[in-house]
Amino acid sequence: MARQVHTVAVIGAGKIGELMLSGLLRSGWPVERLLATARRPARARELADRYGVRVVDNLTAVAEAEVLAVSVKPQDAAALLDEIGPKVPAGKLVISLCAGLPTAFFNRRLPEGTPVVRVMTNTPALVDEAMSAISAGAYATGEHLALAEEMFSPLGSTVRVPESQQDAVTALSGSGPAYFYLLVEAMIDAGILLGLPRQVAHELIVQTAIGSAVMLRDSGEHPVKLREAVTSPAGTTISAIRELENHGVRAAMLAALEAARDRARQLAAQAD
Repeated sequence: MARQVHTVAVIGAGKIGELMLSGLLRSGWPVERLLATARRPARARELADRYGVRVVDNLTAVAEAEVLAVSVKPQDAAALLDEIGPKVPAGKLVISLCAGLPTAFFNRRLPEGTPVVRVMTNTPALVDEAMSAISAGAYATGEHLALAEEMFSPLGSTVRVPESQQDAVTALSGSGPAYFYLLVEAMIDAGILLGLPRQVAHELIVQTAIGSAVMLRDSGEHPVKLREAVTSPAGTTISAIRELENHGVRAAMLAALEAARDRARQLAAQAD
């Protein structure tokens, strides 16, 4: 791929930063074109041993990389930008993986005109099934967005959204895997309650979840139609769904995602 000549530095290679590093390497991004930074020496050694990437300090990363992927915790972003901001050339692309932080947060701390692209991805990047939402900051061009897409497409699917929608994306797909894991956990517990061995319940539910997800993706059908296809009149499924509705599962999900969205906004306000 033509754009693989870019040297990318993952600054603050924690969980999300490591997902990006490993995904780029699996996609064929040359290891010599990847840098990483880590706060703890033990973490730096771990990254170097596991991926063969060169782990450097933040200022070296800024000097040598053409793309800076910032993946520190939101509360640590201001201190990082105070350190590296004066050294970032205005034309260097900055990709933010910091949940909740708007591109304006970066623009206030970087030289005038620095292009910033905001990305919210999620942990299924580990199996190349991530959902990554990409938004342009004030100075980011279509070329910058295309480069970000090229970097994240090997991790799964990408979508461009207006930045005003990123807090909703964070609540929906950024945190989304946790909701599914919680549901699967509850269903496994229910299987045990109904008399199944844990391993059998686990296998039944996990494969059911995979099959259902593939049908949602590949059939093109609305989830309501797929649900109705399983829901026979006066049958077992409608009895279960009645109980879910009686216990307010749908309302709980709406409230949960609103809470996640609001927390993303709080993180941004606290970081500022």
